[in-house]
Amino acid sequence: MTDYTNQSDPAIQTRLLASGLPTPCYIIDEAKLIANGQILKELQDATGCKILLAQKAFSNYDLYPVLAPYLAGTEASGLYEARLGAEEMPGKECHVFCAAYREEDFEELLLYADHIVFNSPAQLKKFGVRAKNAGKEIGLRINPECSTQEGHAIYDPCAPGSRLGTTLAQWQREMTPEYIALLDGLHFHTLCEQGSDALEATLQAVEEKFGFILCKMKWLNMGGGHHITRPNYDRERLKNCICHMRDTYDLEIYLEPGEAVALNAGYLLTRILDMVQNGDTTVAIHDMSPACHTPDVIEMPYRPPLYSSGEATEKAYTYRLAGPTCLAGDVVGDYSFDTPLSEGDLLLYEDMAIYSTCKNNTFNGMPLPDIWEAKKDGTYRLLARFEYKDFKYRLGRK
Repeated sequence: MTDYTNQSDPAIQTRLLASGLPTPCYIIDEAKLIANGQILKELQDATGCKILLAQKAFSNYDLYPVLAPYLAGTEASGLYEARLGAEEMPGKECHVFCAAYREEDFEELLLYADHIVFNSPAQLKKFGVRAKNAGKEIGLRINPECSTQEGHAIYDPCAPGSRLGTTLAQWQREMTPEYIALLDGLHFHTLCEQGSDALEATLQAVEEKFGFILCKMKWLNMGGGHHITRPNYDRERLKNCICHMRDTYDLEIYLEPGEAVALNAGYLLTRILDMVQNGDTTVAIHDMSPACHTPDVIEMPYRPPLYSSGEATEKAYTYRLAGPTCLAGDVVGDYSFDTPLSEGDLLLYEDMAIYSTCKNNTFNGMPLPDIWEAKKDGTYRLLARFEYKDFKYRLGRK
């Protein structure tokens, strides 16, 4: 994950640090969600495309009413997300893609999703007729085998041996006219936090390999990974890409970003519990655990932006920031500050609305942080508070 500086007005960070909210807690910025939504709405108005919220990145449904005016609907990765999108953004489209659907889930899934995308010809053959008979729009995910990512192959759907999407060779071997006739559209998802130049390169591969079938389709879903709301994102190039595919093949175009919807719209407020000196390293242990509360920090890994800080040694005082669990690697990274840190100080991590509340966990019995909304009128609304029972009931009977 790239460390993009938060572009919000610094006044909100100052206000959050003085808010008196309990730590650790997530804070979702209503005004920033609206600003992101306005950018996405402008893109849809200019090109006729439809933009869906990829719930895998942001699932805080209390904010769905804020986002709904700017989006065409939701995208889900399975049954529960599909139900969440259908229930919490009613009247909007509900799309779902899963690498492999379970037989015992599929009938219920048909109650919520209106667009169902299959990962392989085998899954299409197993469930496609049933979905079609239920009145659903059917898609197949393709793999254009065009890798545009560097440095994190774990997030590259076009990496060699990928399980995601149907390659041209698989299509030619397994897709018969009978099953092609089931399809309303194609889907690809190849990007991760990338610009429209990467999409442009991907589309060239899509056209070279699958152009012969695009003209027979109703829609094309270009997936997620588009950092549309990033300040330096080339939205004009994106518009050109959308319009080219729309006009060349007479297609309805979908995008399903997650991060772009909630980029820079969240914070994690934490308090320093202890200072530990080990040789030349000073460690500040705070009540936020990266292993539990921001797992992508360790999984990807990446260094999250932190308000009023710099790279190690950039400012006068450098500290290693870490969490309180038993995991030796429960470490965020090294940051520097203009003034010394001490026990009780507050720190504010930025860009924490995405892949945080939807991926956190209770390892070591760590309590989950509260979730608050920072409303545009300057007030705060508690969205969720977690207790011992939330930890316990994930592990056994109620």
